[in-house]
Amino acid sequence: MRSASAASRAAFASALPSLRLKLGRTIRCSSLSPSASVVSSPPTTTLDHSPFIKDVASTSPPDNLQCLLDMLQAKGETIVSPGAKKGLLPLIIPLSENPSGTLTSLLRWPTAPPEMEMPVVEVQKHGLWLLAKNVDQYIHRLLVEADAGNVEAGDILWDASGEAGRKLYKKGDAKEAGAAGLDVYILKKVGLFPDVIERKVARHFEKGDQVSALITGEFYTRNQFPGFGRPYVCYAEILLKVGRINEAKDAARVALKSPWWTLGSRYQEVAEIAQWEDEQIDFIQEKVSEEGRREDLKKGKAPEQVALDEAAFLMDLASVEGTWDDIIDRVVECYWEAGLEDMARFIAYRD
Repeated sequence: MRSASAASRAAFASALPSLRLKLGRTIRCSSLSPSASVVSSPPTTTLDHSPFIKDVASTSPPDNLQCLLDMLQAKGETIVSPGAKKGLLPLIIPLSENPSGTLTSLLRWPTAPPEMEMPVVEVQKHGLWLLAKNVDQYIHRLLVEADAGNVEAGDILWDASGEAGRKLYKKGDAKEAGAAGLDVYILKKVGLFPDVIERKVARHFEKGDQVSALITGEFYTRNQFPGFGRPYVCYAEILLKVGRINEAKDAARVALKSPWWTLGSRYQEVAEIAQWEDEQIDFIQEKVSEEGRREDLKKGKAPEQVALDEAAFLMDLASVEGTWDDIIDRVVECYWEAGLEDMARFIAYRD
């Protein structure tokens, strides 16, 4: 029998208004529309990210994207093609690769409100880690950290940032951090970042201040990072650490209502806190089956929404083992069936 918590997973997939659009999918088709030929004939490979974002990802390039690319290169990272997406979460636009092989990228949500900019993320095998809510915020943080640390590195990044960097940060301001610490300065002057908040939690625990750790964790979950499950994973870990097992279980289950590739941890680790075994995976596998699709349509769910839910569920399942390329073809079909042709072209593109 399907659990209420499993059912809520499907409800959440349908309810995310800005990240999983209340559109969906027209009738399931064995052959795509004539315009689908565009998917199989992608543009020529390019290292020019702004035209790629505009023409392939069909969204507006961040104003200071070139500044960020210059800074990443100055940090010793190698700029990579935005279409080099093989083996990656399909929603990623790669920017650069560091010497350890980690990719810095942009996240192209399937749909987002006009005011939501593309986040900067670090790509992981099973998903991603949020680095900053937007390009400007990440540039600002890089300049602050470089200025407060290694002088030579700070000068290199400062020079690479050009005019855009000078508009975002005044050199020397990070010295204001003083005894309060750099993380406090970043949170007050630059913005909220998951890793900075989680370091703050860790410091509270180091001081034996469980109450402050709990307060910080609860603040983390207040829709500071829309669409991301990581804040609830952190809060669940805090609750577990202080012995509040049932509350930790509930927080982990809330986290698993978000896309699983936004957890910042492997699915299995979060499911263990949630006290779930394989029921959620079984439930989603049922939802993406032909029988599951027919059942949703029979219940009156819009065909378009069924398709978008299926695309989201497929990416959740792929995140468990990191088998992103296995789902590409069907995810592309789902977006075509949902009427999101631009998104389908972007997902299908590979260098």
